[in-house]
Amino acid sequence: MLALSLAGCSRRGEIDATGGVVAVRSACPAAAIPAYTGDVTLFSPAQSRDASAIDVVANITDLRSTCADGAQLYTEANFVVNARRSEASAARQVTLPFFATVVRGGNAVVAKRVGQVTLNFAAGDYRASTSAKAGSFVDKASATLPTEISDKITQKRKAGDADAAIDPFAQPDVKAALLRTSFELLVGFNLTPDQLQYNATR
Repeated sequence: MLALSLAGCSRRGEIDATGGVVAVRSACPAAAIPAYTGDVTLFSPAQSRDASAIDVVANITDLRSTCADGAQLYTEANFVVNARRSEASAARQVTLPFFATVVRGGNAVVAKRVGQVTLNFAAGDYRASTSAKAGSFVDKASATLPTEISDKITQKRKAGDADAAIDPFAQPDVKAALLRTSFELLVGFNLTPDQLQYNATR
């Protein structure tokens, strides 16, 4: 994994003795839940959108990821799905689809897989919970900054130097390289267009 720091042995977010701010970048994809995809609402009847017709509401929470180093970076995201239902007289099983998508540079989808998570409601219980996981492989070389770019970011600058006031992260070649080598593992419910619209407009 690539870790870039602007100065010596300081910790992330600290200002070191030379006045530089320490920043750390990992080649491992960050795991996140995209907006409007972290929960899903099922209605009965399905075409209704009245509050009285809400059948099951589920949400993804406690998303955590780990990364295994190697020529291929393997990121595993573990998460919990909590759900509640409106009618609890009988035992019931509800299966919900979720997606795991690898995104490069913030907007380019390079891989997507769809899985399922099953919730088991016991008779008389309004709530159910289960855990699930998703994984992704990313080529380490594709997620690593070129040496000339990392050198440009980490080089020491002294007051009075011609480039002392230039933010290396604002330079077009650095910005482009950071985008090109940035990957995310996005996890969320695989919603229908109607479900996504409901989440975005409610």
